[in-house]
Order: sequence, then structure tokens, then C-alpha cells
Amino acid sequence: MPITITEVELSLTRLDLVHEFETSSHRKSHLDHILIRATASDGTVGWGECASPSDPYYCGESTWSCWHILSEYLVPLLLGRPWETPRDAARHTAAVSGNNFARAGLEMACWDLYGKTRGAPLADLLGGTAERIAAGVSLGIEPTVDQLLEQVSRHVGDGYRRVKLKIRPGWDIEPVRAVRAAFPGIALQVDANTAYIPGQSDLLTALDGFGLLMIEQPYAEDDLLSHAELAARLDTAVCLDESITSVPVLRTALRLGAADVVNIKVSRLGGLHPAKAVHDVCAEAGVPVWCGGMHEFGIGRAANLALAALPGFTLPSDVSGSDKYYRRDIVSPPIRAVDGLVEVPRALPGIGVTVEEHVVAEHTLRTWTGAVDRTNEGSRP
Repeated sequence: MPITITEVELSLTRLDLVHEFETSSHRKSHLDHILIRATASDGTVGWGECASPSDPYYCGESTWSCWHILSEYLVPLLLGRPWETPRDAARHTAAVSGNNFARAGLEMACWDLYGKTRGAPLADLLGGTAERIAAGVSLGIEPTVDQLLEQVSRHVGDGYRRVKLKIRPGWDIEPVRAVRAAFPGIALQVDANTAYIPGQSDLLTALDGFGLLMIEQPYAEDDLLSHAELAARLDTAVCLDESITSVPVLRTALRLGAADVVNIKVSRLGGLHPAKAVHDVCAEAGVPVWCGGMHEFGIGRAANLALAALPGFTLPSDVSGSDKYYRRDIVSPPIRAVDGLVEVPRALPGIGVTVEEHVVAEHTLRTWTGAVDRTNEGSRP
């Protein structure tokens, strides 16, 4: 039976981080994500999360650009228009170019609705088979190496099976050397978030002797040739993140030899369907993949776990327990890691968790509502 969305509410929701997080571009103490509550004509409610960065450092999108695109374009294009599958729903908004983070949040709400109307969990609808996902942690740049070692020690003690360190020029060789010396047996990788230029390849080559799983996104997202040249020089695998924005870009990167490994992020790719398509291409090509994240709240985290249940995800994900980042999440049951494993939510249809709407309300900064039977209302940036 077709699904028709008759109302969408956007909530700009803020959660404080347990521990400040610094990448090569900025430091943050809280996160603002846009939560999307979509109501169908039969009263069923689906939830999505737009996990865009607040500022345009990781990519060209930001919280405010996503709010604008969702409220002015994507939501109005979808309201009142019936669809059979989330892919059909995405076709209604196809006239909008780019804006993958905004697009992914709305598509996630459609998948949640789709699962609820069919009585099936999201993981099963996507073709996921895993019951639990091996989880790693992503650790930011710390003021000192000793403080970084304290963070690594705490998370290894919690049972996490892989540690990822953020690096940048000046914070690379020494922290990696210290962590490897203190924890010789852990699975360790690094993430540069495009912080290097090709002329600094010697710094990256110097990381080759530390037994890393991979070096993630050292160069600019559009510089596939330099990534291919680096991959040819290194024994360590080169992983692409920011570069992989679509299946055509992925195919180009693979043909050039620019990606030994691919980080798949739902938000960066514009939704669960395109993320699954990237997984399928990599599986066919024999390229290992893992599920990255944008420090999602419980809604997006549950969706990531459903995606990571697909058989091609053979490396530990970034989908750790919510308690690593937030004192109180917005879903129940809470997403937790036990001995480094996170259970794929299947107890309920759709994304598999219940959104605690009173908790959302307590942390919401502004709202906007669009509906088919009244003028769009609410607060705009």
C-alpha cells in the first residue's frame, strides 16, 4: 500500500558531548542535529536524523544549509505525494541537486515509516544478516599525548576492538608512536580528514611502520590521483571517506587504485539506499568496507547499525555505544557496546528503537512544521 506523508516536523536538537572532540579542522563540545518526524496519512510516525556538521568544515553542508534545504525544498516536494518504497520517495525530491546530508535525514524517516508499515526491522529490509557489529572508537586530537593515552586506555578497557586516531601535520608521528608502544596489540588506524597536501607525503610514509589498519582520507576529497599515488607507495592501506560521495566517484577511485578500503557513511552518500549501493559495488570488487559515523544521536546510530549488518562490512565500525558521546541519548533502549560489540536493533519494526519525544523536546532549540493541510509554520533560521 502506498505511503503518503502529510506532516513533517524538524527539530534542531542539541546534545552535549561527554568529552570534547577535536579533528584536524575544529573542536566541539556539543552537537546540533536536525531530527525529522514524518507522519503518514494513517498516523504512523517515522524518524530520521540529519547529522550534518554545524559548520562547513567536513563538507560544504552545515546545520543551517540543511535546515533551509529541508524546509524550503525537500519536505515540500515530498508532502502529500504517495510512494511505495523509500527509493520511490527519493525520486520525488530528485530535482534538488546535492545536499546529501539533508537528503539522508529525510530518506531515513521514509525507511522508518516503510519498516513500520510492513512490520519489518530496517536491517532485514536492507538485507543485513549480522546480529552484532564489532565497534571501534574514534578519538580526537588531545592537548597532550599523555591525555590521548588515557583516552585510549579507557576505551580499550571497555572492550572496543579498534581505535582510530585523528591526525594532522604536527600531530601524527609522535601520538601514533606513543599509542602503538603502549598498546602493541590493538587494531589501530588514523584519520586525517583531508589535512595533508601531496607535498607532505613523507609524513604519511613515516606512518607505514606502525602496523596500522589504514590511513584515512589524507588529501583533499577531489584529489583522487594523489591518493592513488600514495596508495602505490605505502604498505598501509589507504581508505577514502570524504571523497566517496556517489557510486560513479567510487568507480573512478577504484579504477585509479585510490582506495584500498572505503568508509561508508549514510549521511555523506545521501541516504541508506545509495550507501547500500556503494557497499554492493565494493563487495563485487573485493574492496573491504566499514561503517563510519557523524557522532549520530540514537536515531542515526540505529540506522547505521542496520546498514553495518550487511555482509560486506568486515571491518570494525565507528558505531560505538551512545554513552561514549552523550550522557543521555534520545532513544530507548539505549545503544550500548558490550565487549566491543553493538547489537543490531531488531526488536521493533523500522529503525528498531523508540524515540523519547519528551527528551527530544527538552533539548530542542527550534522547530519547523510543514503539512499538506496548512501553511508551513514555525521557526526559521
